Amino acid sequence: MESPREEPFDLAAMRVGYGRRDTTGADGVTAHLDIGWLTGTPPWLALFDQWLTEAIAAGIPEPNAMVLGTVDGDGRPGTRTVLCKGFGARGITFFTGYDSVKGRALAANPFAALTFPWIAMERQVHFRGTVTKVGIDETQAYWDSRPRGSQISAYASAQSQPIADRAELEAAAAAVAERFGGIDGAEPIPVPPAWGGYLVEVDHAEFWQGRADRLHNRVRAEWTESGWTVERLQP
Repeated sequence: MESPREEPFDLAAMRVGYGRRDTTGADGVTAHLDIGWLTGTPPWLALFDQWLTEAIAAGIPEPNAMVLGTVDGDGRPGTRTVLCKGFGARGITFFTGYDSVKGRALAANPFAALTFPWIAMERQVHFRGTVTKVGIDETQAYWDSRPRGSQISAYASAQSQPIADRAELEAAAAAVAERFGGIDGAEPIPVPPAWGGYLVEVDHAEFWQGRADRLHNRVRAEWTESGWTVERLQP
């Protein structure tokens, strides 16, 4: 296929030189990622907490942003970026509209994959697991923490459904704001009926560390019938 550009991008040359042989890589450590870094129960939790903390300290834009992969009822995969709003031994939590494209996919196939792409730090973390809806109390607690403008937008939007233009979208948001006392009003905005949280119950966690010459480090923790196993993977 020919490029529509007169001078096509040199995609082959867009190669980041991860790591260095004689000093630290962008992640700031000389030690190679190893299965010994996966400790505790579940074995992924402490290292993920550490890496997220370091991503925040490094100023990574939206360090809690993660790529969410789903498969719909027709077997077609889809990805999009969402925000992690909680994590712990149970797994990873995010919030969205239940009638959105991803919500309908999760209703058909309640499994998901997640990727935290901290490329600037030469790190990635991948998760897979079964997905369940969180309880209404957990959804309400997160909803109450959202800025009022975000609540209005979520209430006004039939997420993933077509709309004529931007003006119609803004009019819908303005109508919701007026209904509940304005953008700066005091009247609480209720959680939309088809909106809430999902929990990805992690059964597979992989940590990736970029190293020189593409000889990257990968370690995996995986839940089996016998419990958690940890192992190194080839790059």
